[in-house]
Amino acid sequence: MDIKTDGLKAIVTAGASGLGLAIAEALNAVGANVVICDVDAGALDRLQEKHPDIRGFLADVSDEAAMGEFFDKALSALGGLDCLVNNAGVSGPTTPVEELSFEDWSHTLNVNLSGTFLCTRAAVPHLKRSDRGSIINMSSVSGRLGVPLRTPYAATKWGVIGLTQTWAKELGPFGVRVNAILPGFVDGARMDRVIEGRAKATGSSVDEMRQRYLDKVSL
Repeated sequence: MDIKTDGLKAIVTAGASGLGLAIAEALNAVGANVVICDVDAGALDRLQEKHPDIRGFLADVSDEAAMGEFFDKALSALGGLDCLVNNAGVSGPTTPVEELSFEDWSHTLNVNLSGTFLCTRAAVPHLKRSDRGSIINMSSVSGRLGVPLRTPYAATKWGVIGLTQTWAKELGPFGVRVNAILPGFVDGARMDRVIEGRAKATGSSVDEMRQRYLDKVSL
């Protein structure tokens, strides 16, 4: 399949840093028109400084009203939509299940699952009108493997795979492709927090825990 990227109209959630920024920059580099949202105002400012042609808006994917406003602005700026990248997510707590608070559980589900749903619901009518409609959901290797001490995160990433398979079957007849990406360990602030949390929960040093993660990486 030859998918032309020049002029592609794309939305990337949590696109101001980390994987989201890399995706937004890559799309921009191949000629796509990109709009992003993020909850980090400072990161948005830095993005706009570096890439003034990428439009950025402050918005939380787990907030239904905020997503409605964001999609109104994004669709107005783009004049339609060809691609949605559901990248927004939180790592959630690293803690034994018996110590897990309902607040932490709910927050992780609200961002990682409800956020993906809210964005997809808003995007689908426009993607159906595109001749190259695509949804890319960010899951994780945790969506295929059980991960001790990461109950909410693993649950949501398994859930994202379920959403992806469901929407692929539902939207395929309308010409909309739906796929999931399952990244492994990604160096950055989020991974640092996971390592620190796991070290604390297991009585290890941060350096020891970091090395354990590195030992699992093949390259």
